[in-house]
Amino acid sequence: MRGYLNVPANVYCERCKYCGSKPVIAITINSDYTVKCPTDDSHYHTKAGLIDIDDWNIHNTQLYDTDRDEQQLRRA
Repeated sequence: MRGYLNVPANVYCERCKYCGSKPVIAITINSDYTVKCPTDDSHYHTKAGLIDIDDWNIHNTQLYDTDRDEQQLRRA
């Protein structure tokens, strides 16, 4: 067994904001589940327990461009 499951295609799930990979559902040592980036373990992952796609989506959605705000603050 690979140690992870693919998120079904009919479930809306944001891609990783760092690398753009589609997340996977990983099984932890304690037989809990976590939604994580398959590319790098240092990227965001949800708390172990129930499969929490909503938490993943919240943390991997860019609500607005923060770089523009930082540039405006530097000019002021």
